[in-house]
Amino acid sequence: MKLKMVDNNLAAPCGVYCGACRSYLLWKKDLFEERGRKSGCKGCRIRNKNCTYIRRDCPPLRKKEFDFCYECEKFPCQKLEKIDALYRERYSVNMVGNLKRIEKIGVEKWLQEQEELYKCPNCGGEICVHDAECYDCGMKINPNEVSKN
Repeated sequence: MKLKMVDNNLAAPCGVYCGACRSYLLWKKDLFEERGRKSGCKGCRIRNKNCTYIRRDCPPLRKKEFDFCYECEKFPCQKLEKIDALYRERYSVNMVGNLKRIEKIGVEKWLQEQEELYKCPNCGGEICVHDAECYDCGMKINPNEVSKN
C-alpha cells in the first residue's frame, strides 16, 4: 500500500521514528547554533533518503518498490539486523519490532504511539532518542528504558 509522503514522513522504511531523531529535532526547533551543529533533517522520506543506512545497498528501496522493510521477502535482511542491533544497544530501539508493529496496527497508529512515547513527562516537549533528552526542558530521559520497567 503506497502512502502519501505526509502520512508517513516520520516513519522511516527501516522502523525508526524520525520524530525523535536528533537531526530532525535540530531542524524542527532551529537549534543548530545552540547545539553546535550545522544541519538537520526533515525526515528520511522527504529527503528522499529512504533509510540512510540501508538504502544504498537495497535495490528495492532505491526503486521505491515498497514503503517499509517488512514488505520485503528478505525481511529482516542482514543490513537491517546490523543497524537494529546497533540501535538496540545504543538507544534501546527495536527497529525490527517497530516494523512488525507498523505491519500489525498501521503506520498512522504507530506514529501516534511513537509521538506519545517520545513526549516528555515533565513538560510535554519532545525527547531526542539519540541524546536521551527533552529538547524543550532539558530533562534527561530515554523513554525506551522507562517503558521496559
